[in-house]
Amino acid sequence: MAAKKLNPDAAAAEVDRVLAPLLHADDERFDRLFRPKTLDDFVGQEKHKHNLRVFVEAAKKRGEPLDHILLCGPPGLGKTTLAYVLGAEMGVNVTVTSGPAVEHKGSLSSLFTRLQRGDVLFIDEIHRLSAVVEESLYPAIEDFRIDVMMGDGAFAESVPIDLKPFTLVAATTRTGLLTKPLQERFGVTLRLDFYPVEDLTRIVLRSARLLGVPCDEAGATALAERSRGTPRVANRLLRRARDFAEIEGSGGIDRAIVDIACERLEVDRAGLDEMDRRLLRTLIDHYDGGPVGVETIAAALAEPRDTVEDVYEPYLLQQGFLGRTPRGRVATRRAYEHLGLPWAESRGQKSLF
Repeated sequence: MAAKKLNPDAAAAEVDRVLAPLLHADDERFDRLFRPKTLDDFVGQEKHKHNLRVFVEAAKKRGEPLDHILLCGPPGLGKTTLAYVLGAEMGVNVTVTSGPAVEHKGSLSSLFTRLQRGDVLFIDEIHRLSAVVEESLYPAIEDFRIDVMMGDGAFAESVPIDLKPFTLVAATTRTGLLTKPLQERFGVTLRLDFYPVEDLTRIVLRSARLLGVPCDEAGATALAERSRGTPRVANRLLRRARDFAEIEGSGGIDRAIVDIACERLEVDRAGLDEMDRRLLRTLIDHYDGGPVGVETIAAALAEPRDTVEDVYEPYLLQQGFLGRTPRGRVATRRAYEHLGLPWAESRGQKSLF
């Protein structure tokens, strides 16, 4: 089953948002700058870090490659970074590709034959591999062997080729789209969680040092609170705050300059932007808080349904500003309180039916 792709309108809306967790074109060079090199430098995900450190030390002690690892979770949480960190910790090379880029078995075979013993092959969005490519992946990660077709027509024959033992590190944002046979072939499965404000504050302070911009803890915390639990968003907001600090401030980032920058970017203290608030206000002002169907919401916002479902709703649902019922979407008590609107208990009772 193929992953659902954002339609062009939804993709454009996602790229336009400063709070989008997806990688923007201008993020790439900064991601390389901010990317930690070791597990000690990697901030957050402490439980997974401790386990990975054990796996790495055990594999090095035995002189074996790491077991295959599946990293799950929303975009922007550090799955690609962890793949590079694991390669550095093991002292091996990391080859990076993605599910959509591996179009046929030949592409996969080409990747495998370039790997040296112990190397890490990182496949991002592995759920988007085609069924044919996925099936050819099984013997490679299980027996370190691939079958290559030699010859044409009646003279064609399958020739097995042995591979050097390697580690597959795969990432997915859609665990439910992975087939059971593929999931079972990973020895370790880690689900990355959204980061608490404390960890994001440490990430912002570290990134500010790498950028060479002064940033106090209050300013870093203010950025962390608005970052939706996502390091990529935190680093993007840091770069925007740096711009305001250099032009409209003294060059350093503190809470005051963060407030100015985020007010201009229309990002509030809960990490909601103007479109998030517009959706909630439409639901409350026009439809008495709901329930109302997503098609109606999309029409009221003049946005495609896919954009509402794939871009705007996920964070509102995750943070409890929005609820889904059999009859449609409802604004929760938290949404009313965040927008400074009165909440009546009768609304909460009505939304259940």
